[in-house]
Amino acid sequence: MAGAPPRLEKEREDCSLLPLVHDIIKCMDKDSQDVHQDLAKLKTKIQEAREQISNMPGIDSSPLEQQQQLATLREQVRTKNQLLQKYKSLCMFDVPKAS
Repeated sequence: MAGAPPRLEKEREDCSLLPLVHDIIKCMDKDSQDVHQDLAKLKTKIQEAREQISNMPGIDSSPLEQQQQLATLREQVRTKNQLLQKYKSLCMFDVPKAS
């Protein structure tokens, strides 16, 4: 894995509120009229973050349900790893080499 796909980097970048807060503070220091525009951008960004959170898988599950699901998935991984080790230790098949 060389790095995150560009779309994921863009989504992570879009979640950052600090640049907007910084711009608002700068506008307030300068007594700029752009404060209202920057506040509207911040409000929009917060609303987008709320929507992303509400659309996350498992958000409707309780912490206990999430812990139970995690334990089940870990057990499945452990079982699959054991099976892989078992199959690896059985016998090696001769794989013909391409010439």
